Parts: sequence; C-alpha cells; structure tokens
Amino acid sequence: MTAPAKEALEATFLRLLEERPLREITVKDIVQACGVNRNTFYYHFKDIPALLEEIIMDQADRIIAAQGPAASLADCLETAARFAQEHRQAVLHINQSAHRNLFELCLMDVCRRVVEDYAAAAMGGAALPPGDRAVIIRFYQCECFGQIMAWLNNGMRYDIGKQFRRLCYLAEGLTEQMLNRATEADT
Repeated sequence: MTAPAKEALEATFLRLLEERPLREITVKDIVQACGVNRNTFYYHFKDIPALLEEIIMDQADRIIAAQGPAASLADCLETAARFAQEHRQAVLHINQSAHRNLFELCLMDVCRRVVEDYAAAAMGGAALPPGDRAVIIRFYQCECFGQIMAWLNNGMRYDIGKQFRRLCYLAEGLTEQMLNRATEADT
C-alpha cells in the first residue's frame, strides 16, 4: 500500500476515464485494470469521487507549478485550461457526469490560484483597498472559469487559446482602468 500503488490507481482511473464515461467506471474496473485489490483502493481513497478530486487537484498543482506566475491574463486562462486540453476525453466525461460539480469546484479553485499569482505581479505594490483587490481577482477568476466552462459545454470544439488571446486583446487596458479607479480618492 505504497505511494506507487496510489499513483497507479490514479493513472489507471484517468486512462479508463479517457475511454468511457465516469458513470460506467467502478472500483472493480479500476482495481482489475491496475492489478491491485479493493483494499488497496480503499486504503487510499474513500470512493471514486475522492479519487477524482485527488487527480484534479494533483494535476492542477502540477500545471500551476510548471507554469510559474502568468505573464498575462491570456496565460492565466491557458494555464487553467491546460488539464482539460491534456485530458480532453476524460474532462468531457467528467463534465457530463453527476460529479460535474466537483470538477467545477476544483476548476474554480485553479482559476483563483492562477489569477492570484498573476495579480500579485500585475498589481504589484499598488495601494488598493483590500475589498477592491478581492473584487478584481474574483472578476478575473469568474471570467476565466466562465470561458473554460463555455468551451467545455461546446465540446471543446474551438481553439481556446486563440479565443483567450483575442479576448485579452479586446479587453486591453481594462485592468489598468480598474486599478486606477480603485486607487482614486473617494469622492
């Protein structure tokens, strides 16, 4: 019951999820394909949703660590979408499952973390009221999340990176406007 067994269970589940919908995958399928017993599965995970959450968060941590701080809002959006791009069919299966809400919660967290990293660099030492800083971060978090969910709900049929870059071009100057307004004295 070592870490390699846990990693093997995660990799097996992800592979199965690439092949078929989540509702068709059982613990029995996972352990048989992995070559371990059920006790090994339950030693590491309470159930399949717990396994799913662990995979999503581990992948998110890996992607964010590899990316480093985003240099632009387009980078934020592309980083948040990377797991979906790397595991296209699995993510589509999750998005169409009863556990979609778990994926959405994890995606919202990833969007927040990526945007916070970007905001720390973009806002720098700007003297913003704490509430305004949080509002700006939440705005971009929700924009990032909404763009990715719209793309997923459209079956990932368009180039999301191209759309992100275009969106950022069209919104150029918006962040600066928000920062300027936040730092203006109350009137």
